[in-house]
Amino acid sequence: MRISTRVPDLPALDLLLSVIELGSLGRAAQAHGISQPSASSRIRYLERLVGVPVLRRTSLGSVPTAAGDTITALARDVIEAAQRLDEGITWIRADRDARLRVAASQTIVEYLFPRWLKELRAQSPQTAVTLAACNSSEVVAAVAAGRAALGFVESPTHPPDLDSATVARDELLVVTAPEHPWARRTTITVEELAAETLLHREAGSGARTAFERALQEHLPDWQPDTWLELSSTAAIKNAAVTGLAPAVLSSLAVTRELQARSLTTVNVSGLSIRRSLRAVWPAGQNLTGPARRLSAIALRAGRPR
Repeated sequence: MRISTRVPDLPALDLLLSVIELGSLGRAAQAHGISQPSASSRIRYLERLVGVPVLRRTSLGSVPTAAGDTITALARDVIEAAQRLDEGITWIRADRDARLRVAASQTIVEYLFPRWLKELRAQSPQTAVTLAACNSSEVVAAVAAGRAALGFVESPTHPPDLDSATVARDELLVVTAPEHPWARRTTITVEELAAETLLHREAGSGARTAFERALQEHLPDWQPDTWLELSSTAAIKNAAVTGLAPAVLSSLAVTRELQARSLTTVNVSGLSIRRSLRAVWPAGQNLTGPARRLSAIALRAGRPR
């Protein structure tokens, strides 16, 4: 059932109640933080909808007409119900702002998220953040299922059924220990890389998915069957530093190791793996509260300076 267009809006009804309570249109206007002409205009609007005068001006102030008495009695229930609704919305918003569930890929968790979280903490000190570090496919699943309000992924394609925004750019690098034979080479071929046993993350991780796609573009018949899988970027780096095998890692993850020369990059002829890091959330939904603030922080941090 739709509400008739004859029903005044809540501000007009609330103002009418204040006029009756305070006995003066001017005092009611002051209580509502509006000018007296604006208050008069709002009452005239109410009277046009009702079709009869609701106030009678006297030398002592404003008093209700008979119709005004009837409208006032009915309006009190409406305004009280609206106040309860407002209190409920306030509670919902406070509950929403009290905690934020985020899922993010490991590279983002380890190398970008701490700075974002510091800024969010400054903006929303009351918000408790729960962060799940997982691979990109698990992030997508968590956001789609409602287990996380916001996710951050490094997969090379736009996740289905989710909206997204690019928050940063990244490049995957082939790295190895300085004593590895590749470290003494100016460049290697894609075929050599494809034939090597590499240190890599598990299937479903954004880095591995991007790497597989890139190699298959060069070698359509290539199948990834010679992996040494490790579940964390830190474990892969540590293993690569020992000389166990080359690794394919985010440029964000190896900055310190490259500076310290415990790892070195390997140039692969014709192969460049650049990718977008994305914030993701349920399709068709607008981010609100701390989720919106966190996504804005991430977007701002990723803009070129």
